[in-house]
Amino acid sequence: MRISRFFSPTVTLTDYVDLIVGCEAAGFDGAWIPDAMSWDALTVSALVGARTSTLRVGTAVVPAYPSHPLTLAGKAMSTQAAAGGRFTLGLGTSHQFVVEQVWGMSFARPRQFMSEYLDILIPAMQQEQVAFHGEQLTGALPRALVLPGVQPPPVFLAAMGPAMLRLAGAHADGTITWLTGPRTLADHIVPTITTAAAEAGRPAPTIVAGLPVCVTNDVEDARKRAAVEYQVYDNFPSYRAMLDREGHAVAGDVALIGSAAQIAESVHGLREAGVTEMYAEIFGTDEEIAATVEVLTGLARSQSGPNDAALLKHSR
Repeated sequence: MRISRFFSPTVTLTDYVDLIVGCEAAGFDGAWIPDAMSWDALTVSALVGARTSTLRVGTAVVPAYPSHPLTLAGKAMSTQAAAGGRFTLGLGTSHQFVVEQVWGMSFARPRQFMSEYLDILIPAMQQEQVAFHGEQLTGALPRALVLPGVQPPPVFLAAMGPAMLRLAGAHADGTITWLTGPRTLADHIVPTITTAAAEAGRPAPTIVAGLPVCVTNDVEDARKRAAVEYQVYDNFPSYRAMLDREGHAVAGDVALIGSAAQIAESVHGLREAGVTEMYAEIFGTDEEIAATVEVLTGLARSQSGPNDAALLKHSR
């Protein structure tokens, strides 16, 4: 299982890119970049990719509604080229209140919207001539996009509900989740998307799971801080459904918090649930952040679960 990191865009563009580039030297496998009314995630991915040699970069996630799939196809392929073929396009519908109240668009039938979106986006990135006319979207190119020398990036859908998971399994390369716990991943996310992929004759999908993480000696205090920091997600319908499945009252409850040994055991649990990549939003004091980075990068290097040398080192 790959272990990656997630950064919220709260600093200048130069500092933000520097932070993400630093993931490579630290030992993380990848970095996931949000597109959340701040620095453009595709631009940041291109800048990071151009300054790294092994780090995988991806968007978590680009909202589909504001960008036509033909426009996004060219941007995603340009980012893939700049990143040396190490880019993954994470794509999602966002949320009803954002689509309707912020962008002034209709959120009716989001599953159909995304299905039509993929029917345009994926062939366009494969440099096929697209002539699609759906109920919600049209994509009709006079000629194929000219994007020489680059292969299309993988496309992951932010999917949590059954319909979107089935769509991801049948038409995308995987899914990317946020604030979804191990029981829900094992019992709902992984089997739903994997079955859909098998029925469509596609390879096993990639399962990317994002969670807040903090290595600490004061679990109770860190849990209180997590409850405050992530309370904005408590009542988002999609996240609320996943929290209810997991049996959590608030979003902060799903965070991985504890000693080095406990965090390593939690990471192992994600792998056992079927996760193929986890990304951590590391939070806490400077000391806690440093300890968390050390534990996660040790596990990234070892790739052998909670009983490996890295765990033994960090749990002493």
